[in-house]
Amino acid sequence: MVQAAIAATEMAATFEDFFEAERTPLFRALCLITGDPGEAEEIAQDAFLRLWERWDRVRDMDHRAGYLYRSAMNGFRSRRRRLARAARFALVPHREADAFEQSDLRDSVLRALDKLGRRQRAAGVLTDLLGYGSAEAGRLLGVKATTVRTLAAEARATLRNELERIDA
Repeated sequence: MVQAAIAATEMAATFEDFFEAERTPLFRALCLITGDPGEAEEIAQDAFLRLWERWDRVRDMDHRAGYLYRSAMNGFRSRRRRLARAARFALVPHREADAFEQSDLRDSVLRALDKLGRRQRAAGVLTDLLGYGSAEAGRLLGVKATTVRTLAAEARATLRNELERIDA
């Protein structure tokens, strides 16, 4: 039975077929790893988005599901590292605020935010900063919840890349 499912997944020619075959198993695996269905859903969506962006190359791979799972695990590890960094920063004894450092940080963030489109910025602010769920944010923006998740994922990726570029 498992071999038949693997064979069917490997034979899927379109992204939609691959998505339908892999979304539930990936979600279940991520639920076990994260312990949080919401986080598992976000990580799965980010992984599928990365795979979809590269589908022209991934489609011809022998083990597309392996690529998907690796991408999801990398996303999970990345989230954990960010949380660990944030926790370390929060636990550092308070130090004198350096006005120049704060100004530089504010400038870097503002320049990175300028790279976002209006819709990406709105989705990112509503979901990541204000804590709205994707369905709630979608109602506020007048779009589907999946669109909000996609826009927020794109915003996070753009910000991450831009801030890494600025810091380099």
